[in-house]
Amino acid sequence: MRQSEDQATKADLLLATHGMSKQYPGVLALDNVDFDLMTGEVHVLFGENGAGKSTLISILAGANHPSAGQILLRGKPVTFSSVHEARAHGISAVFQEFSLIPQMTVEENLFLGAEPRRGGFVDKAAIRREARKILDELGFNLQPHQRIDHLTRAEQQMVEIAKAFRSDLSVLILDEPTASLTNHETDHLFELIGELTARGVGIIYITHRMAEIRRIGDRITVLRDGRYIDTVDAQTASEDDLVGLMTGRVVGGIFPDLDLPDPGETVLDVDNVSVADGSVTDATLHVKRGEIIGMAGLVGSGKSELMQACFGTLPISSGAVRFKNADVTGHKPRRNIRAGFLYLPADRRSEGLMMMRSIRENVALASLDIAPFSNGVFLNAGGERQAVTALAERLNLSPPRIERAVDHFSGGNQQKAMLARALTRHYDLIVFDEPTVGVDVGTRASIYRFIVELARAGTAIVLISSDLPEILHLTTRAYVFYRGRIQAEVAGEQLTEQNVLSHFFEREAA
Repeated sequence: MRQSEDQATKADLLLATHGMSKQYPGVLALDNVDFDLMTGEVHVLFGENGAGKSTLISILAGANHPSAGQILLRGKPVTFSSVHEARAHGISAVFQEFSLIPQMTVEENLFLGAEPRRGGFVDKAAIRREARKILDELGFNLQPHQRIDHLTRAEQQMVEIAKAFRSDLSVLILDEPTASLTNHETDHLFELIGELTARGVGIIYITHRMAEIRRIGDRITVLRDGRYIDTVDAQTASEDDLVGLMTGRVVGGIFPDLDLPDPGETVLDVDNVSVADGSVTDATLHVKRGEIIGMAGLVGSGKSELMQACFGTLPISSGAVRFKNADVTGHKPRRNIRAGFLYLPADRRSEGLMMMRSIRENVALASLDIAPFSNGVFLNAGGERQAVTALAERLNLSPPRIERAVDHFSGGNQQKAMLARALTRHYDLIVFDEPTVGVDVGTRASIYRFIVELARAGTAIVLISSDLPEILHLTTRAYVFYRGRIQAEVAGEQLTEQNVLSHFFEREAA
């Protein structure tokens, strides 16, 4: 998969951009960017949220149109008026935000707009046959007849990836493709990438995970504020080098020192809780004031569902939840929020934020019943604007336009808007579910500092994460989930990668 610099320079140039620019009203998203992709290489695009990565790949995939510049495919100028036209040239993209039709099946989504026909009619048998072939080749455990809205987010991610393999590939663009995949599924995806590059397919890969870059990357191109900064070797560039190029400043360690005081009294006590849909069975745990508790496990292991049930978004079939010594079993989210219990979901777009509403409205959402957001009876517009403006400055929202719709911000800034909600009122317990999915390294470091500062101030924190380094470096105690059950509690010196991973799978009988 990897090649030396000399080999790369001799390889055929597959794709290139010259002077690529994209102007939006008031924003220059891309500024005269040159980029190239060789046959058979994995070229990583790296940069902060809002650096221009998504804009560049959307242009290459035909989903967007440049204001200036040129695309060359195998040395010949090309223009794409649509995603369909780009695919016809062998360029397919898997975007971070899904483009699936929830009411349609897996097979219908895979061939949407390119359905095989027979005698003038859609050949449903051919669609199912080809869909089954693609899913089997990818190793995805999905059924072609399943509806998208019946799938988990991880399964929907698999469908998005499978769509890219529908036609002959020359260039595959992957935007944070492993964010919702298990370790096993990620391993298989990387095997497929290796097979594709061996056949000469060029891969443009966006990720903020250094381990992935080391594992599959050849070169890294860094963008900052819409501009090209540098292209470096993926195997020799250090994390500090990349963060410096990405931000233009020296950034210390990504993970802050915990240095937490001794835990206080128990804030959350979960006793033999089972969730009605079967996702969690007989879970028992506790969380104390001022500590950061990790919840680890594969996607679908029950780690998120347990906290959703405690918060009131999933029904509990048995067991009890006590919050600050009060029984809150079955309490709805609104009641829990007012009691000081906040859950911030993993899927910010569909569960955490109102995408078409402003930053101001999203930040203030959970605190409209208290000052300064209201005066008891009526909303206090001035107090709301002043409070949200201060929070936007504190979290370095970019740009600091609180009346702008959330959908017009980068993923990292969307995440900041949701995190700001944790500062609008006093909370005794905050659950962060996958808080750094799809955000850049600089924003990730800011989020880590934010979480640790809350814990130092006495807030009880639950961190749900599929990113094992987060569990190892940000928590002092972790519960490991497997198939809806708590498999182990690991703490202190026992909180190691080997010990945590050993509980990710079913234990063998002695």
